[in-house]
Amino acid sequence: MSTAVAEEKKAGTKISQLEQLRKFTKVVSDTGDFQTIKEFKPEDATTNPSLIFAAVQKEEYAPLLDEVIADRKSSGLSGAAQIEDIIDGLLVKFGCEILEIVPGRVSTETDARLSFDTQGSIKKARHLIELYEKQGIDRKRVLIKVASTWEGINAAEQLEKEDIRCNMTLLFSLPQAVRSAEAKVQLISPFVGRIYDWFKAANKRDYTGAEDPGVKSVQEIYTYYKHFGYETEVMGASFRNTGQILELAGCDLLTISPELLEKLSGSNEKIERKLDPVKAKKADVQRLELDEKKFRYLLNDDAMATEKTGEGIRKFAADIMKLEKLVASKL
Repeated sequence: MSTAVAEEKKAGTKISQLEQLRKFTKVVSDTGDFQTIKEFKPEDATTNPSLIFAAVQKEEYAPLLDEVIADRKSSGLSGAAQIEDIIDGLLVKFGCEILEIVPGRVSTETDARLSFDTQGSIKKARHLIELYEKQGIDRKRVLIKVASTWEGINAAEQLEKEDIRCNMTLLFSLPQAVRSAEAKVQLISPFVGRIYDWFKAANKRDYTGAEDPGVKSVQEIYTYYKHFGYETEVMGASFRNTGQILELAGCDLLTISPELLEKLSGSNEKIERKLDPVKAKKADVQRLELDEKKFRYLLNDDAMATEKTGEGIRKFAADIMKLEKLVASKL
């Protein structure tokens, strides 16, 4: 029992939904804001290029970029190579600062432009881990985020053999999840909210509760993993509302934005566990056999997963390029 739960029980007050959720799900913060992380005390934290770009626009975090630029100016690099070096240093700088706050792990993303480049992704991940280790950070405390393309998953499979733990991001379908589990990756991040967005727009209707397509996707993946005994962790991500989070109570991990963490913290409504490994073991699940041809066909056959994976890669790549322009303007 957490200290917060014990204190609330002692005081005779109701327990917040956030504290109830912690009983059966590891809560992860989805932000680059250190103060928010301190406030909600998650076990892990995730970042991405969009979050880092947004953070360095703020007055309190701008000095971190200036510090990295000053530190890396003597690297001997110039042009695009120097900018890339500074951005890698910035990502690791944020990660190290976050690891001073959280007891667990931080996720740091590779360049989205490497999403179809297996060897490029491997090289980038090794470099990021090397930077972390130079700062005294154990590689077990870092998850390298890689897009859930065929090439990305192949990269993660090799990295896991080198004890570089991976977080498969931009994941929207069961085939992506199954291939990731077979590659023995540490963790996957199915994007609940973006799946919901697609179906809401496509069908011109809203979805709530258990009927939410994003919720259903994670339920299917969780059940598949637990039924067949895969050790890969499932971390629901990209939430649009607390209803989606509560429908996935019991998932291994959930990474939640500051706004939704605050809403969960401010509500005392009772929640119940929805995902249970014991029930999943008893479920009727068909094993999905995959090779590259089958993977690519099934992903292509899923319009939502195809569109959202591509869109996500483009958006993350765009934010990396914005970060590059910002760095270039300061050099």
